[in-house]
Amino acid sequence: MTAPLALPPSSQLAVNVLDAQSLLTAFGVLGVGVVLFAETGLLIGFFLPGDSLLFTAGLLCTGGAGRGVHLSLGPLLLAAAVGALAGAQCGFVLGRRAGGALLARSRSRRLAEGARRAEELLGRYGHAKAIVLARFVPVVRTVLNPLAGALGVPARTFTLWQVAGGLVWSIGLTLAGYALGSSIPDVDRCLLPLVAVIVVLSLLPLAAELLRSRRSARTEEARG
Repeated sequence: MTAPLALPPSSQLAVNVLDAQSLLTAFGVLGVGVVLFAETGLLIGFFLPGDSLLFTAGLLCTGGAGRGVHLSLGPLLLAAAVGALAGAQCGFVLGRRAGGALLARSRSRRLAEGARRAEELLGRYGHAKAIVLARFVPVVRTVLNPLAGALGVPARTFTLWQVAGGLVWSIGLTLAGYALGSSIPDVDRCLLPLVAVIVVLSLLPLAAELLRSRRSARTEEARG
C-alpha cells in the first residue's frame, strides 16, 4: 500500500501579501518583479508593499536578515527594474485605452484619494516632475500611470520620465537595503523599524517639493 503523500504544514503554505519578508521567502527574486508589476501596472495591486519589499530584498542579498533566505543582488536588481518599468508602461497603456473608466468603476476610497493626489501632482508640477515624484508615494504610483494615459500625457514624455523615476526608485531602494545590510551586523533584529524608516525617507522628495512649492506660492502672493 502506497504511503500517503506528506504535505507541508499550513504555516509554510500561507503567504502574507502585505508582508515583504513573507513574499520574499515564498517567491524570491521572481516575486519582486511580479509584485512591482502588479503594484505599478494594475489597480488591484495598490495595496502591495513596494517600498518595504525593495528595501527588505536588498537586505536579504547580504544574508544578514531573514533566516534561511538569501537573494542574489544582480538578478534582484534586474527583476526590480523590469517589474517597475513594465508595470508603469502597462498601466499607462490601459489608461490610454480605457480612459477614466477603470478608476470610475472602483469603489475603493484609497484609490479615489490616490487618483485625486495624482491629478494634483500632474496639474501642479507638470508631467515630468509628477511622474518621477509619484514613484515614491504608495497608491499614487499605482494610480498615476493609468491616469496619465487617460489624460493624454504624450507617450514619449511618459516613457522617458517613468523610466527615470522607476530606476531611481527600484534600484535606489534595493541598493539602500543592501548597503545597510552589508554594514550592520545582525541587522535582522531591527528589520521592522528599518523598513518603517526607509518608507518615511522615500517620501522626503515629495515632501521637499511640496514645501518648496508652498514657499514659492507665498512669495508670489507677497509680491502681488
